[in-house]
Amino acid sequence: MAKILIALLFVFQSLHAFLNTENNYEKQLSVLKNFDIPNNFLKDSIFISMKEDVETYKTKHFLQVLENGDKFIPVLQQMMKDGGVPPEFLYLAMTESSFNPFSSSSAQAAGLWQFIPQTAKLYRLANNTYVDERRDPIKSTEAAVKYLNHLHDMFGKWYVAALAYNCGEGTVTKAIAKAGTDDINVLLDESKKYLPKESRLYIRKILMMSFISNSTDFMLDNESEYLLNRANNATFTKVEVKSGTLIKDVAMSIGISFNELKSYNPHIKRAFVSPIGESNYLYIPQDRQVAFTQNFDNTKNSEKYAVYKTKKGDSLQSIAKAYGISDKTIIELNALNSTALKPQTELVLPVGTKAPSVIPASQSQMYTIKMGDTMDIISKKYNIPVAQLMKTNNKKDKFVKVGESIVIPKN
Repeated sequence: MAKILIALLFVFQSLHAFLNTENNYEKQLSVLKNFDIPNNFLKDSIFISMKEDVETYKTKHFLQVLENGDKFIPVLQQMMKDGGVPPEFLYLAMTESSFNPFSSSSAQAAGLWQFIPQTAKLYRLANNTYVDERRDPIKSTEAAVKYLNHLHDMFGKWYVAALAYNCGEGTVTKAIAKAGTDDINVLLDESKKYLPKESRLYIRKILMMSFISNSTDFMLDNESEYLLNRANNATFTKVEVKSGTLIKDVAMSIGISFNELKSYNPHIKRAFVSPIGESNYLYIPQDRQVAFTQNFDNTKNSEKYAVYKTKKGDSLQSIAKAYGISDKTIIELNALNSTALKPQTELVLPVGTKAPSVIPASQSQMYTIKMGDTMDIISKKYNIPVAQLMKTNNKKDKFVKVGESIVIPKN
């Protein structure tokens, strides 16, 4: 306990020292310039109180948050630089999600940049049964760079773009019209309340995090100086794999655990890469790229999958029996935390794992389900009643999946 108290005391002292040295004052002015904020903002009373309220940042586990983003920060920084966005917007992502790609909000925002569904759709971030690209560190950052540039083009100043990112273009437009100016000191006026309270604190939080994160003294005093050299840290790289590839197969080939590889691919909802299309991708640690090239068999045919929507009365056991697979397979593929199933739950199941009911070949033929097929279409094609098709194949419903083989009885 004494060690913890001493460590916290060092945090307080180092942060106070950082915020009050002449050298750091110049750094702060540089940050303000990048945000298009006038120097006099350093006299903002609330901002001053936030600088002095070290306890707030201690309770938010500031260093832990930085460490959480260690694998993402170098990539985000380079992408922002290439996209013409000030590097300080890195701390917008930090404010939004604490660098946790699995972060979500009551407003249905998700990912490092906390995109809501409407904005994600606008920037073509897919969200389906297999992936949520709002959680993809690369694709979501590409979208964030485009969106921030759009907001900058609209408002002309980076701090206004940041405010609009938080509370919306319409809210900021109305606030500027009501205030008669886009001056930050006016927009954040606590008595006028032109913007919501969260937004009035938002830009201050981003600046505060930027100031602390770039403090050499602060990092050294807390034995976290390696966080200052994040650009030199090994991060991750993108590799092409066949659609439907199991994540555990790739993890095994490069010598890391399933969970570690999954942490680099937070956008993947299942235990396998999206089966849509001929090929797909995974992010792997950069230092495992050679191992992947040497060990992973990318010529092996991957499993095919179909989506089954549960109905009342379904259980893991009944579905597993119907499809000729184990309960464990269903749990693993769908990352289920419980064996209890609710109606209308989407489950991904391997295609073609169960042989259909067999009747004499002289009286039947086999048909493989193709994309777009339904029981009604097959019924009309072979002039066989749907009820007879379902009875012959021991089907309780009309659900069919691509790649499934069914028996077509002869009339």
